[in-house]
Amino acid sequence: MFSGLSALVVEDVSDGGDVVVVTARTRQDAVPCPVCGTPTAKVHGYHGRMVTDVPVDGRPVVVRVRVRRLVCPVLGCRRQTFREQIAGLLERHQRRTVRLTSQISQVARELCGRAAARMAALLAVPISRSTALRLLRRLPVPQQAVPQVIGVDDFALRRRHRYATIITDAETGRRVAVLPDREAATLESWLREHGSGVEVVCRDGSATYAEAVRRALPDAVQVSDRWHLWRNLCDKVQLEVRAHAGCWATINPPRPGGVHEQTTRERWNKIHDLLGQGVGLLECARRLQLALNTVKRYARMPEPTALRIAPSYRPTIVDPYRDHLRERRQADPAIPVTHLLREIRELGYTGSANLLVRYLNQGRAEGDRPVTTPRHASRLLLTDPENLHPKETALLEKITAACPEMTALADLVRGFATLLKPAEGNDVKLTEWIAAARAAAMPHLRSFTNGLEIDRAAVDAGLTLPYHNGRTEGVNTRTKRIMRQMHGRAGFDLLRHRILLP
Repeated sequence: MFSGLSALVVEDVSDGGDVVVVTARTRQDAVPCPVCGTPTAKVHGYHGRMVTDVPVDGRPVVVRVRVRRLVCPVLGCRRQTFREQIAGLLERHQRRTVRLTSQISQVARELCGRAAARMAALLAVPISRSTALRLLRRLPVPQQAVPQVIGVDDFALRRRHRYATIITDAETGRRVAVLPDREAATLESWLREHGSGVEVVCRDGSATYAEAVRRALPDAVQVSDRWHLWRNLCDKVQLEVRAHAGCWATINPPRPGGVHEQTTRERWNKIHDLLGQGVGLLECARRLQLALNTVKRYARMPEPTALRIAPSYRPTIVDPYRDHLRERRQADPAIPVTHLLREIRELGYTGSANLLVRYLNQGRAEGDRPVTTPRHASRLLLTDPENLHPKETALLEKITAACPEMTALADLVRGFATLLKPAEGNDVKLTEWIAAARAAAMPHLRSFTNGLEIDRAAVDAGLTLPYHNGRTEGVNTRTKRIMRQMHGRAGFDLLRHRILLP
């Protein structure tokens, strides 16, 4: 129970009510002088210390220990007498044992100030939030060499106002440094001072970081993160899908009845068959093992409900022209939205073109059934075909066949997805993909290819080398959890300290 006090001679253990009191003394061994290092066992006097140890049975443990004041045998030593310290158990000016301080420090490391104080109180070690923060700040940050492959990313201290930069080991995820902003000069200064051994820098598409790395480490290989490349493509694909919504927006996927609808139909048939035979409602509930209110509800239904709920929309100023829009789109499915806008404005429409586009994309001009949205269509295009359900695959085939541009877009998405698995020769394939994307006459996709060409060297490295910035993104996720715990009460220094702690 008191194995942590084995360096002492325990003389007595008593029950003090709310606490357990341990009486102990130090051993009679020689102790080196803290100044000259000469061992001595000559006693000058005795002193009493009272320290708190790890709780036992939910009660605090107080150790009353008698320590010696020893005399240094060296006449010229600056310390003629000194109080002995027990290594690994007691430290100077401390009121807690080393192991208890270590445990509280780990609680503060995970929970910070107020939450750590509440948790410590439940563990029978009452401390204040200031004590928790003080113990947290005492935890040493490990000093390790800067790795050869680093990841650089930013995170928000206050979204859209203040940002900071984090630098990690891209291969292990170990935190290396945290910079107070995301300016190029700050990162460049740090790289010049600490980055002499850095060979590879993984980053997102930030031009600021790219310029800082180029200035400080001109020989380092910059690797553009593949996840960010795919994310940028997803945004452009959704814009292209939205731009061609007039071609595929009228495609309504079939909605066959599910298990719920089939169960409803079976229950309705059984209840009405029994009612037709003259069976009462209570007897129907007993035979079918259903609640009486359920049987009453089905008995009032003239026919089983389809359970196909149409979306509820707010009324808009486009509603009076719905019949005209439906007739025109049925007569000419490829009619441009600008023509429809001009026609209904002649009829009295005073709204914007954006409102009309949203109205048409929602399918409100064709009927009341739910329709495929641009986001849903984009998700089908960007999902691995092996992960799609059969009905989603059929819907994707209809969407891609709606117009030649959608067919070309689907082919380009699949082609770029194959490049995201690093392999030699992907840089050559990327050149071919860019040429095909520019020939497809899609303005949003063309802007994506322009961005690839601007950062082409880093993109080629990202598609051919195995390095990525995924572990840095994971560190950012952990950083967000830390910031939520701190609730904006602490400054950047404490945040940096918690991020760098192992």
